[in-house]
Amino acid sequence: MTALIGLLLLGLLLSTVVPRLLARARWVEREPVLALLVWQCIVVAVLLCCALGLLLAASAAEPELRAWVFSGAPHGVEDAYGLQDAEGWGRLCAAVLAAGALQTVRALTREVRTAKALRNRRHAQLATRAPELPEAIESARSRRERLVVLENVRPEAWSLPGPNSRLVVTTGALQQLTDRELAAVLSHERGHVRARHHWLQQFAQALASGFPGIGVFRAFRDQVAELVELAADDRAARRHGRHTTALALAELNLDRGVFGSCPPGLAQSPKRVDRLLAGRPRLSVPQRLRLTAVALAAPVGAVLLAVAPGVHSLL
Repeated sequence: MTALIGLLLLGLLLSTVVPRLLARARWVEREPVLALLVWQCIVVAVLLCCALGLLLAASAAEPELRAWVFSGAPHGVEDAYGLQDAEGWGRLCAAVLAAGALQTVRALTREVRTAKALRNRRHAQLATRAPELPEAIESARSRRERLVVLENVRPEAWSLPGPNSRLVVTTGALQQLTDRELAAVLSHERGHVRARHHWLQQFAQALASGFPGIGVFRAFRDQVAELVELAADDRAARRHGRHTTALALAELNLDRGVFGSCPPGLAQSPKRVDRLLAGRPRLSVPQRLRLTAVALAAPVGAVLLAVAPGVHSLL
């Protein structure tokens, strides 16, 4: 039972202490892509702790399952886990963790279906307002991230992800933005589409809605929503300059904030403009490598903790 208890304690530590440390970290805004990786590693590690803990708890509760799990293991490995005399605790832990696993699957399925239905509806609305070109003409053009211009006096820009991704701008944006600012806006939106930010946002939203009482999942959802915008801002700034990107962001937010992959009308924070204008330098390469190694150590540590008793028995 040592491995099971260790996995539960590690999951508790990763879901409580580490998010608070990340919330205080000053490097997050300077390295949004790295911060997204760190958050994903934390969440994956927590889910791994729960999944491996469920496997060990179920093995303790059901001798038949335990025999199957350890069927190919060398002599002494099964005894090293001490699951034979823990059927009571095994059943309790397995029931709690199984309920969590079922809720996770339900939340993910619901979020994927909802997001797909919303995306299809928005694509249908866009097709009505901006019909597709005839097939003979369209076949000669690139179908990757097609640009669609809508008639609207409001300066707006957004992206529609999916197999037939679209970058959408309004005539108001074309009139208000300079050529360089428009290029920065499109680069920002293209960054969302190519980095598949919508997948990460759906995953974060599913966990937060499926487990509203778990703080790490709420923090993950909120941080993902902010960090994907910062990452897309950085992509545009690298290609078109920080000042140009900041000006484009300010122009589009004069009336309403719509600079992002979110639907039009969703306000954006002026902190993004301040960040672009400040132009703080990135972390050094050794610092980024150290943070990456620490982040990857979380899921790897969960796996090592689960197999540690068996490996120790073979030494």
